[in-house]
Amino acid sequence: MPLLDTRVPAVLLRIDRNPFHHGTLGAVRSLGRAGVEVHVVADSTGSPVTRSRFVREMHPPPPPGASPGEIALALRRVAERVARPAVLVPMDDASAVAVCRMREELAPSYLLPATPGALPERVADKAELALVCASVGIPHPVTLVPDSPAQAADAARRLGLPMVAKWSRPWRVPAGSGLHSTVLVKSAQQARELYLRTEEAGSPLLLQAYLPPGRDHDWFFHGYADRACAVRAGGPGRKQRAWPRGAGLTVVGRWTDNPQVRSLAERLVRELGYRGIFDLDFRRCGTTGSYHLLDFNPRPGAQFRLFSDTAGLDVVRALHLDLTHRQLSEAAPMVGRSYVVENYAPLAALRPAPHGRELAWHAPDDPAPGRAMWALWCRHVARRLRQRLRAAPAAPVTTRVGRQAAAPSLPDEENARSH
Repeated sequence: MPLLDTRVPAVLLRIDRNPFHHGTLGAVRSLGRAGVEVHVVADSTGSPVTRSRFVREMHPPPPPGASPGEIALALRRVAERVARPAVLVPMDDASAVAVCRMREELAPSYLLPATPGALPERVADKAELALVCASVGIPHPVTLVPDSPAQAADAARRLGLPMVAKWSRPWRVPAGSGLHSTVLVKSAQQARELYLRTEEAGSPLLLQAYLPPGRDHDWFFHGYADRACAVRAGGPGRKQRAWPRGAGLTVVGRWTDNPQVRSLAERLVRELGYRGIFDLDFRRCGTTGSYHLLDFNPRPGAQFRLFSDTAGLDVVRALHLDLTHRQLSEAAPMVGRSYVVENYAPLAALRPAPHGRELAWHAPDDPAPGRAMWALWCRHVARRLRQRLRAAPAAPVTTRVGRQAAAPSLPDEENARSH
């Protein structure tokens, strides 16, 4: 097990208010099990994370849509209570971007990677990422940024249908707006209508060529780039199941060796001079076989605990070790290990896992969050079903033997701002 400096606490920051963010719980457990005092700055309303025995204290988060100044104020209050320098771990894009902007201001109270300039903000911005990939020669889907409804509609001709629509800075999309960070566009009219909501979304609309999902097409890479921009900890993983299907968050993933994905990740980090935790999403083109970078998240991915090696090192522990000037151990990767988000894939959590498995919520040494999650999840699903039943138009009842009604889909938590 890596020897972390337990004199240095950790503060986890999450501005996004989704209570089902299992990545935060993973970070709490990873650091807490190593003896680190863990403080969490996040919305605690109903969150199962609050039940973890590894949380020292929950702190109020900044308000939704907070300015950098309001975020800095919230973090200064926490620093005063913690009363000694702490490793700061942003857990969502909004937090990572804000912390990057305020690095000098936060430095006396928090330990942070020496990431250059506004790099986290550049790579998190979906439109900027296309330019970054072009500058370093990393494959990326053809991307258009329309500046009028007509151009948005014309993109359907240029890119073909379906195509992918994204908001450049998805963390700015207002909660409750009905807008999703990523949408599969199936008509020119749909693209036009999305463009007309640009002001509401808070960032430009971009349209991308669609790379169809398929077996072994969806991959991710989690890593930590140290002071020399060398990738430590983490590794490549294959997305075996996602919610919603073919897109969205990873609900079943497997640590799978992939030299091509690793090489792309290491080259990208090195050429950008990036330092810190990162989470990359790739999709393999079925025609050319090349891996296209879809997303660069400058913070831990929700399933980062998949990549815990034989020494117990993961990207969050690597961050703490590096910033406290401790040695990062060299250990063997646990290729074949799996990760399951059991509220989305309960049956997968029951299947045999010969190479080991980590569940997002349940843990024998910390059972309370898992129990709290199921209670909250059942209420959440029941509420969504009631809403859909009230909104559904009346339809004639059919009693044909053998006919089965389609099951209502579960809520898309990623598009509800968990990722």
